[in-house]
Amino acid sequence: MKLSTETEKILSQIADTTTKLGDLRTIAKDIKKDHQLAIELWSTKRFLARQLAILIMDKKLLTREVIDNLVSDMNQHVETEKLQLIDWLMANQLTKDKKTIALIESWETSPSPLLRRVFWYYQGRLRWLGQTPPTSNEELLSKIENRIEKEEPEVQWAMNFLAGWIGVYDKKLRDRCIALGEKTGLYKGKTVSKGCTPEYLPEFIAIESNKRNL
Repeated sequence: MKLSTETEKILSQIADTTTKLGDLRTIAKDIKKDHQLAIELWSTKRFLARQLAILIMDKKLLTREVIDNLVSDMNQHVETEKLQLIDWLMANQLTKDKKTIALIESWETSPSPLLRRVFWYYQGRLRWLGQTPPTSNEELLSKIENRIEKEEPEVQWAMNFLAGWIGVYDKKLRDRCIALGEKTGLYKGKTVSKGCTPEYLPEFIAIESNKRNL
């Protein structure tokens, strides 16, 4: 794809390795929504350009086919970039429209690990950020208990994230969530950055529930 002058100009702004997510948000705020520009940026295959592209996409144009193509492209990136791109797409686009939320809710058993990750991560975010607790905690926890040890690592993380927040907010299920963490051992002993909560479920639930006096 031949790039427009505008795209070339933007690429020169974000070529530096010191470019931060905040810088991308500032650029995106100036651009607002420009799906064609987003497509051009995405076509470069560059990580930062694709992050910026996600911010300026038109969510109304994110059909199932378009999302499948984006996910296919993401799978060409290294692991850390791939996960950042799918989580960025979910947070900044897919959760902003009823049609794409409906798609998210259909991805529980998708053949794509990245889309399954989105399903479970979205459920976790509903509990983390939401005001009204969802009513499906026990059903989802049972599925996690049955599947998590057989899942791909990127999906395990999202399942673990959801189980953590269920354990924080749903006292009647807290012991099961803690027991799940003890059984799987996921993230036990993993070093986390200063100020971050350990992802090992017994520690995560204890810390986050204490913060909230729950």
